[in-house]
Amino acid sequence: MQEEASSSLPSSSLSEDNMTDSSTNMRLKLPITCFILQIILIILFGVLVQYDEDTDAKKHHHGNHSKTKPDIENDFYYRYPSFQDVHVMIFVGFGFLMTFLQRYGFSSVGFNFLIAAFSLQWATLMQGFFHGLHEGKIHIGVESMINADFCTGSVLISFGAVLGKTSPVQLLFMAVFEVTLFAVNEFILLTLLGTRDAGGSMTIHTFGAYFGLMVTRILYRPNLDKSKHKNCSVYHSDLFAMIGTLYLWMFWPSFNSAVTEHGDPQHRTAMNTYYSLAACTLSTYAMSSLTAHDGKLDMVHIQNAALAGGVAAGTAGEMMLTPFGSMIVGFLAGIISVLGFKYLTPILENKLKIQDTCGIHNLHGMPGVLGAIVGAVTASLASREVYGEGLEKVFPEVAGGYRTASYQGGVQAISLAVTLGMALFGGLIVGFILKLPIFGAPRDTTCFEDSLYWEVPGEEESHEDQLTTVKTEESDKLNS
Repeated sequence: MQEEASSSLPSSSLSEDNMTDSSTNMRLKLPITCFILQIILIILFGVLVQYDEDTDAKKHHHGNHSKTKPDIENDFYYRYPSFQDVHVMIFVGFGFLMTFLQRYGFSSVGFNFLIAAFSLQWATLMQGFFHGLHEGKIHIGVESMINADFCTGSVLISFGAVLGKTSPVQLLFMAVFEVTLFAVNEFILLTLLGTRDAGGSMTIHTFGAYFGLMVTRILYRPNLDKSKHKNCSVYHSDLFAMIGTLYLWMFWPSFNSAVTEHGDPQHRTAMNTYYSLAACTLSTYAMSSLTAHDGKLDMVHIQNAALAGGVAAGTAGEMMLTPFGSMIVGFLAGIISVLGFKYLTPILENKLKIQDTCGIHNLHGMPGVLGAIVGAVTASLASREVYGEGLEKVFPEVAGGYRTASYQGGVQAISLAVTLGMALFGGLIVGFILKLPIFGAPRDTTCFEDSLYWEVPGEEESHEDQLTTVKTEESDKLNS
């Protein structure tokens, strides 16, 4: 976990044999993997993928379509602002949130970039296969891009559990399997069961968290203490991580509302998330101070737990949760998350051998489960008296008389169980695959170290060293 530290080891501390170890050398493994995966993607896109009606020039201007749907009603204008916000969260928010490790900043941002760029392409195919297949072709538009980013977000959540302990090749193959399983789980929940989960408390956060936790459990390193001195933060690395937190916090209302129905559901989702995040932040600060013997705030809690309100509001965000209800959800999420970081994470590592680098169980796992439970309860209370004609947008099966509200609530609860099962079983299988030596996992002594995979510039001279140099020069001048 993240801990305070006052010093970092120079890159020269890595022994020469570690740096030249053929098993971790990526000169051939990474290029071959990237080239093969991208070539396969290009071929599959060429064979299977087409623009949808709002994107294709011929279809958009053909016949009655252009007359009944003018350009201003193109889905692009409704969805693209939300897509921009979600895209920033994926590449900037998640990337910088993981830069807290003192000597793993390049890898945190860089591998986040690599995984996301691959995952969004693979997710377009996998999600399109289950949701957007028309006459043997996958039709894509701006909503496809948002959904691909959502799937990518789940992969990046899992990345947080194995941060610093895996090679880029391992991460790419983890993404291959996780994106596929994500699409299957999403299809079961949203299409077969009719689950409501617009903000992804279950499909994105719960799935990504418990998949990643199971992977890191299988990849357990009994001798990880050899790199313990690097598995911590320094002042400036925590500051960079806080940048990621702020980006995520600001754009989370867009994330949860990005693919909800136009009109009041989208408006309501953004508002519920907005107030849930605000309440969560205050409870996070309160609990961080309360759980410290000296009452001082822990930056780990602020960086992570303050975001739990957005996770917990994901499922019920589009429902009539009410503003005060969303604040209660966020308030509870902040408390649960801080307590998890403070007390549960050490238990998971020492008793269950789950080495969760970023604490994703506390930010995404438990708040995701909380959000799923809140969604199930809120759905079971849905009625025509509360929603009016808007019931058709949020719960079409209930509005159509195909199921009761209590039945919908039961479906929501079952969906949580299905998601947990898919995530844990999938993570178990993928974890064993990633243990194969061919993927070039780092040694225990070289975990959490950028210089294993990156050209790292020389260490900057510290402020104290600069002062010492200046004083020495002044002394020499006086003596001369």
